[in-house]
Amino acid sequence: MNVYVTDGSENCFYTAVFSACTDKSCLLLSRSFQLPLGAQIVCVQEEKEKSDRVKRRLLQYDRHSLDDIGLILRSCSPEREMVALRYIRRIVQERAPVRDRRADASVSAAWDLRGKVTLEAHRMKGFLRFMEGANGIWYAPFAPDNDILDLILPHFLRRLGGQPFVMHDLSRRKAALWNGKDCVIVQTEEKVDVPLSPDEENFQNLWKQYYESVNIAQRPHEKQMKGYMPVRYWKFLPEKNGRPF
Repeated sequence: MNVYVTDGSENCFYTAVFSACTDKSCLLLSRSFQLPLGAQIVCVQEEKEKSDRVKRRLLQYDRHSLDDIGLILRSCSPEREMVALRYIRRIVQERAPVRDRRADASVSAAWDLRGKVTLEAHRMKGFLRFMEGANGIWYAPFAPDNDILDLILPHFLRRLGGQPFVMHDLSRRKAALWNGKDCVIVQTEEKVDVPLSPDEENFQNLWKQYYESVNIAQRPHEKQMKGYMPVRYWKFLPEKNGRPF
């Protein structure tokens, strides 16, 4: 059995697909793993020619396929490369779009991962909270399950206009920096200390007081709260930070 190992980039994945698509018993991964008995490791290096050939072939069969696969590869699932590979095989086999064939296990698995990525990106457009730093730059830390930073970035560039800001994905140690004119995505340290402005500290205190005033202790509604907003996002909300419910 061949085990194709990529560096996690999209182009390296497509380079691996060039060979893995017809290698029916292979594995395609981008992470550490337990080596199966008798496995042969194939360390894949990005090759633009092979990557482009695979992309062109997929676009011939389904003009939306690269967008779909790109979303699948953003998933936090350790199976994302294999799910994407099986989906590609179905497209190549049918020589046509297969997204409507949800009864097919390979299509269903692909659409499940795609849906989780797009749902989290949609949620984060409303859940992300910005704080005013002491230097006037707004700072928004978050730790999404999936790699969605550059998916939601255009939304906030349009919404915030000329306001400089930093969107910081703590899970992947990368941040989008916007100075009002140009935007870059950079790698960051594990911990970043951002001093808040006095106005921000006052605003957060007022928001916590408001939250306490509208909350009715005799009528707990934690189940409803969890339904509206998953608990894993609470630590970035001033009104919930430090509170169990």
